[in-house]
Amino acid sequence: MSDKIKVGIIGCGGIANAKHLPALSHQKNRVDIVAFCDLIPERAKKAAEKYGTENADVYTDYRELLKDESIEVVHVLTPNISHCELTVAALEAGKHVMCEKPMAATPADAKKMLEARDKSQKLLTIGYQNRYRQDSQVLKHMCEAGELGEIYYARAQAIRRRGVPTWGVFPNKALQGGGPLIDIGTHSLDLTLWMMNNYEPQSVMGASFEKLGRLLKPGEQGNGFSPWDNEDYQVEDSAFGFVTMKNGAVITIDASWALNTLDVGEAMTMLCGTKAGADMKDGLRINHIVYDKQTVTKPETATPQGVAFFEGASVMSAEDFECNVWLDAVQGKGELVVKPEQAFVVTQILDAIYESARTGKAVYFD
Repeated sequence: MSDKIKVGIIGCGGIANAKHLPALSHQKNRVDIVAFCDLIPERAKKAAEKYGTENADVYTDYRELLKDESIEVVHVLTPNISHCELTVAALEAGKHVMCEKPMAATPADAKKMLEARDKSQKLLTIGYQNRYRQDSQVLKHMCEAGELGEIYYARAQAIRRRGVPTWGVFPNKALQGGGPLIDIGTHSLDLTLWMMNNYEPQSVMGASFEKLGRLLKPGEQGNGFSPWDNEDYQVEDSAFGFVTMKNGAVITIDASWALNTLDVGEAMTMLCGTKAGADMKDGLRINHIVYDKQTVTKPETATPQGVAFFEGASVMSAEDFECNVWLDAVQGKGELVVKPEQAFVVTQILDAIYESARTGKAVYFD
């Protein structure tokens, strides 16, 4: 590998410009972004002008980008349904791949990605950046140290009262595979499984609702973003799951873009163990018993104090730290934090919730 990693970007939309490109640009000492691909050529050209090398290439066909043998790393930042095709192609072309969450729209697609990773012997990771937050790092430390004891109940929460995304293709089921469950529920479920270090589901029950998105018209939506087009709204407003793990632990999953509730919060987990519990409702809160008294402890996570779970975490944003860990792994300086095998289980559970909601029956795993 050369002194500077040559990176190609496939998908130059919202998540590229909000997260990946700024984070990569903060790594200029070891990264050159040399190629940009998007179906909308103007979008790729704009990204190249802002973040690319002087002679960065611009493409509308990802296959042309992958022909560039100098590119060592590819970031796949496209709608969910295309993650598999693009990731498999990039791995087969000999590139390391950072794929944005979720891993894929279906478990079958996610499995193809794992198989391509194995065959290529290249690195593959998924963009679950919430693992790198300060509160997540502290809580993971505590879980690994056994301070919560055996975690037997957890809640993965991704609830918006009114937060339907009105840009990109989010309400398009054919391109996204679903709505809030696969969009934001995936982050909360990933956090929860990671904290529990439990990736063995036994059964899933799920329910989803289409009560608001297709019915509420502009002027009666109260959306936090611009009004959505209810006629083009093709996905669920909310979805809920109940997961039983093989060791007997249970996880509930709540996800919504539009729900009449004040109990809101995203990318959050609540954990209940035999020694203590934890949640992220008002910062990180640990509930435990001290000298026979019910006690709540709130570790300071808003400022760079204490021991970081990963080196450098106390001074980096979650996005920058995710990028730093990824590039370290590519250069052989560290291990992946988000392993695709873990992301595969997240996709399996999300798909099972949708399947259970559709059939009204439980989904069982082997």
